[in-house]
Amino acid sequence: MSETSAEDVMATAAVAAAGWRRAGVAGAAIGVIAAGAAAGVAVERLTVGRGMRKKARLALDASGPYGSLRGLPGRAVADDGTELYYEVDEPEPDTGTGRASAPAASGSRRRRLFGRKDPAAVTVVFSHGYCLGQDSWHFQRAALRGLVRTVHWDQRSHGRSERGRAQAEGVPVGIDQLGRDLKAVIDAAAPEGPLVLVGHSMGGMTIMALADRYPELIRDRVAAVAFVGTSSGKLGEVNFGLPVAGVNAVRRVLPGVLKALGSQAELVERGRRATADLFAGLIKRYSFGSRDVDPAVARFAERLIESTPIDVVAEFYPAFTEHDKSGALPAFSSLPVLILAGDKDLVTPSSHSEAIADQLPDAELVIVPDAGHLVMLEHPETVTDRLADLLVRIGAVPAEAR
Repeated sequence: MSETSAEDVMATAAVAAAGWRRAGVAGAAIGVIAAGAAAGVAVERLTVGRGMRKKARLALDASGPYGSLRGLPGRAVADDGTELYYEVDEPEPDTGTGRASAPAASGSRRRRLFGRKDPAAVTVVFSHGYCLGQDSWHFQRAALRGLVRTVHWDQRSHGRSERGRAQAEGVPVGIDQLGRDLKAVIDAAAPEGPLVLVGHSMGGMTIMALADRYPELIRDRVAAVAFVGTSSGKLGEVNFGLPVAGVNAVRRVLPGVLKALGSQAELVERGRRATADLFAGLIKRYSFGSRDVDPAVARFAERLIESTPIDVVAEFYPAFTEHDKSGALPAFSSLPVLILAGDKDLVTPSSHSEAIADQLPDAELVIVPDAGHLVMLEHPETVTDRLADLLVRIGAVPAEAR
């Protein structure tokens, strides 16, 4: 028996809408998004009780291994003193026979990804996106674990990294700061040797900012780059799948709304918990493009995004409308570059990846069908295989060994 009814669903939607109306004109635009999410939630609420939904979430959290991989921890210090948390996964040691000592499962992964020869000594540095964390690369990390050296880090104010000290003092965060943060992580975790830089969404922008500030690092040490679901600029033009009127309203007032919400962080966080079903619908809509996403993966995405405090969400948001790093892209023109995006990405649409490819005509452009913004979680094998191909292309593994 359901614990809720259609009236309960409408009441919840009405409360949410009233809250957004109090936030200003953005209520109408945000209500368009919320209505779509609420419609999906309504069906579930008519058939599944609140207690059962809570038990389902707990079961998914317990059964899914996502986000459980850990490596050798370390901390880098940014130029404003912020401590940035990272983890290193080292390749399995060589036994002296020219082969790493790998269990059968690892050996089969190695052969599938790289053939029968070991990859060369490169360090692959993964940078995550907005409101996520290093664990968003779970599937790629699991596939590459023990095969190549990888570094996974949490951007400032995300995951296990410290809240940005400059932001605590009122300094706005910008993509340029994130580029300097990445340089600090590289200096601490991978001070020598060739690098492969992989960035999703905000992480890709971070790589662009690194190139803008430290072009010599790109020239001297970077062997390849992968941009996943990211943009070099003009994010203020993204419509998020909304009608024109809704988009214009959101663009006009959302920064102020977020700032106001960020100043009432404790109250807003209670509201997020109270309307968890509604937010789950929003997260699914803007994270995935297919209907048959593994429920455990969808729940994992929810946990990642929900873990980002609303005041952090608010302080980062303005940086994206100001982001323009198209001028930094030529720094990658002589490198093997992978540009990958989902064809149903509503956050950084695939047209933005195509724009990057226009400036890097020798890059490999991959548009993944039936994929949304979190393409590395939704279609993990596609992303992992393309990354493995990129490692082959740079000579980390001879192509004939595949």
